[in-house]
Amino acid sequence: MSSVDTTIQLIRTGDQAGGICSPDLADGPWIFDALPEPVYGPGSSMGDVIPVSSPRQGQLPREYQSASGDELDARIRAAKATLGDRVVVLGHFYQRDEVVKYADFVGDSFQLANAARDRPNAEAIVFCGVHFMAETADILARPGQAVVLPNLAAGCSMADMADIDSVEECWEQLEALYGTQPDADGRVPVIPVTYMNSSAALKAFCGRHGGIVCTSSNATTVLEWAFERGQRVLFFPDQHLGRNTAKAMGVPVERMPMWNPHKPLGGNDAGALADARVILWHGFCSVHKRFSVAQVDKARAEYPGVRVLVHPECPMEVVDAADAAGSTDFIGKAIAAATEPTVFAIGTEINMVNRLAAQYPQHTVFSLDPVICPCSTMYRIHPGYLAWVLESLVRGETVNQISVPEAVATPARVALERMLAARPGTTAAEVVGD
Repeated sequence: MSSVDTTIQLIRTGDQAGGICSPDLADGPWIFDALPEPVYGPGSSMGDVIPVSSPRQGQLPREYQSASGDELDARIRAAKATLGDRVVVLGHFYQRDEVVKYADFVGDSFQLANAARDRPNAEAIVFCGVHFMAETADILARPGQAVVLPNLAAGCSMADMADIDSVEECWEQLEALYGTQPDADGRVPVIPVTYMNSSAALKAFCGRHGGIVCTSSNATTVLEWAFERGQRVLFFPDQHLGRNTAKAMGVPVERMPMWNPHKPLGGNDAGALADARVILWHGFCSVHKRFSVAQVDKARAEYPGVRVLVHPECPMEVVDAADAAGSTDFIGKAIAAATEPTVFAIGTEINMVNRLAAQYPQHTVFSLDPVICPCSTMYRIHPGYLAWVLESLVRGETVNQISVPEAVATPARVALERMLAARPGTTAAEVVGD
């Protein structure tokens, strides 16, 4: 099976049928690095509003832009062989095949956070993911260990939908409404929970205010932990993960008001907020927002008996229409566990779906969305950037290092350690407390 990159090139040249959400996907990411204003780039987030302060990537040296795939492959492998155990390469499930094949460890955000912490002897961690993941790795890394992001422009539009100033303003309004005193059971009025897909500043905010970080793998355990300590939860930035997780735990949808940071009290009245169990931030993932109930219905009509698996970042209606929802790791394990040939329709990022289809040829695995539209920001990582940062390390030069100031890293580490203790299947009592 062709990689997503190869398929995109074939579609653009007319040599293969199919649809892509932008013809610019076939261009090198360095073209978008050179634009005068920051952009997420082609793909699912290309219509999202990017902050003007977003990290910019300088021009990739031309030798890496013009190198063939075979040349880059030889250079990356040679650099890795020279560096040996001094460097570990981590790759997210959503990375393009042409990058993820060089990873020493592949996983979701929860697994990669653990992998970063479990490589204390590596001098450098090259993180083939996005900015918030590299920040997390730096926070958990040992002193002196460098974390490198091959392309600084590999951000996350969802993470950018909640900034520290807006969250702090929200917190002030909630404290004015709820007060700060715990109830008779010792539960504070509200506990902040941030999704892993957020800046280090928001993780630090949670650490300072008795909160915690969650991933899609452990969101249920995290909410159980938070409900034991708080009367309600402020969940940011992804509304869908918060809503889907809390709903599965029995929280009524009407007790999950949305907080729009551009409106007083988030666009709510005081009564709705007083009755809230989970206050959801107005954020979302543009990859998972593309999936619809109509796509689920079409898959069921075309493949009777199809098993529909979706990510909990999908809208609630899509999760309700699916057979199961879970993290990227959950989806992969569900396919691996199928003992009989099965048809799977998957609602998550296309690179992972394509890889699962190749990995399990006994099954029929396809994306619910017929249009190829990968994660814009993951797609900013290209083998050219990986070759550049690795060969720089061979020369003794560290480029694109991600460094979180210790004033931010210290409280963020508190919230992250709670997250790491909240492994799926553990009880809230087993999670690190205050």
